[in-house]
Amino acid sequence: MDGHMGMRKISSHCSIPDLDDSDILRLLEKPKLNIERQRSFDERSLSELSIGLARAGLDNYDTYSPGGRSGFNTPASSTRNSFEPHPMVADAWESLRKSLVYFRGQPVGTIAAVDHQSEEVLNYDQVFVRDFVPSALAFLMNGEPEIVRNFLLKTLHLQGWEKRVDRFKLGEGVMPASFKVLHDPIRKTDTLIADFGESAIGRVAPVDSGFWWIILLRAYTKSTGDLSLAESPDCQKGMKLILTLCLSEGFDTFPTLLCADGCCMVDRRMGIYGYPIEIQALFFMALRCALSMLKQDDAEGKECVERIVKRLHALSYHMRSYFWLDFQQLNDIYRYKTEEYSHTAVNKFNVIPDSIPEWVFDFMPMRGGYFIGNVSPARMDFRWFALGNCVAILSSLATPEQSMAIMDLIESRWDELVGEMPLKISYPAIESHEWRIVTGCDPKNTRWSYHNGGSWPGSSFLLIYSNFKMHLMWDLVNWDFDR
Repeated sequence: MDGHMGMRKISSHCSIPDLDDSDILRLLEKPKLNIERQRSFDERSLSELSIGLARAGLDNYDTYSPGGRSGFNTPASSTRNSFEPHPMVADAWESLRKSLVYFRGQPVGTIAAVDHQSEEVLNYDQVFVRDFVPSALAFLMNGEPEIVRNFLLKTLHLQGWEKRVDRFKLGEGVMPASFKVLHDPIRKTDTLIADFGESAIGRVAPVDSGFWWIILLRAYTKSTGDLSLAESPDCQKGMKLILTLCLSEGFDTFPTLLCADGCCMVDRRMGIYGYPIEIQALFFMALRCALSMLKQDDAEGKECVERIVKRLHALSYHMRSYFWLDFQQLNDIYRYKTEEYSHTAVNKFNVIPDSIPEWVFDFMPMRGGYFIGNVSPARMDFRWFALGNCVAILSSLATPEQSMAIMDLIESRWDELVGEMPLKISYPAIESHEWRIVTGCDPKNTRWSYHNGGSWPGSSFLLIYSNFKMHLMWDLVNWDFDR
């Protein structure tokens, strides 16, 4: 794959700020995703989401239009009084508040899930870093930032703990996958217990927790306007420790991040080892967020920023060139020659055309595309993963054309990716003999269940935000590739 994609007319290094007025006019003329006829929520729910965006401070984000820079012009107050709250929203807030976890009288997070049907809770009674992020965004939208601040500080405190798994010490910057608060009613004390992978199923440390922490810190800063937390010495050190782990130079020749199976939201064996799209998109987004928050008042800070900028350039080119799949690119891969050598090789990863699964040819529409699940030597995982693609849009990892193509794909394949349920986390589900080999006969990941093609409300939440960005063309951190 040489990075020349059939559908792309804009440079692979292009981001929204790089476009001139004629480019933007051309983009705005293209049809956008219309979910009116297929959506499962009514006008009031969409209005409430708009209210949340305004409360969270998103009305200050810059949007790009032919007439120049503009923002949300509709006053939040007039929108807020237009509709009565939806009963479903009230029920959701009640459930969310019941899930709050307190440490010494202060809320520090929400438990992962409440299952009244099961007596065995396993680790669902803990606060997961990745699972708390949607809850944190809801609290920020509702004008309740204190719980988010408490969560950020507590997880930052846990990062400083010495982390050992079977006598092996983990990297200093690793964030916990989850933590639990133990209440002692006799001594009237609270104790935090963190899980860095030593208790997790499969004993895999989380790669994504640090990324989610940085992204949430940026969201808190942007929402509240409070710079003191992000600029504090502890938070600055915490970000640098996370980045030191991820930006370290080693044997890898790719700018992507090498990960084991079960290292992220897909936390069971699902054949995502290597360079999963979810981790790469979160990595890119975390780098951009860190770039806007890191102080450069010393040599260490300046060096860290320089490394981030270099990695962002390399990572964006790699992902947009080699992970991207549309009809033209699929056609090119199908005609690849193998056993090519030297830097002039077109088939850089020696992908065998016969390895393309049959379902891809039926799934790929004439107009549309997506970032595939994984790319590594002689292996391309063609599965669709919702989280990675939605985060790619939100972070501007995807170019404007690629972002629109992802939305076009979702619209074209609505029945397969959404249907009557929330957006599927992956597609298609693996089954039969392949399921036995890939998952190790995992009964929880049977086809169309859990991570194996299961429907996740959190993915739909990201889809809605991605669609907002596509229509409003706002950029999360206002970062320009060419600055």
